[in-house]
Amino acid sequence: MAGQKKAPVFCEKYCLICKGARAGNGICKSLQNLELKIMGANGCIWGKARTDYYGVTPDQSIPR
Repeated sequence: MAGQKKAPVFCEKYCLICKGARAGNGICKSLQNLELKIMGANGCIWGKARTDYYGVTPDQSIPR
């Protein structure tokens, strides 16, 4: 993980939209898709931090 000390946890654990979309909630997926279209492939600032740290976009699960 890209040399950072702390993992960005908001998008992963606290964001209702991203967490719900990754869990399969259809409404959350629709809202997240809209956000990704407006904000770009990485989404909001927390999604961008998650993408930089884990290497996956907010709509994808973290590889194990």
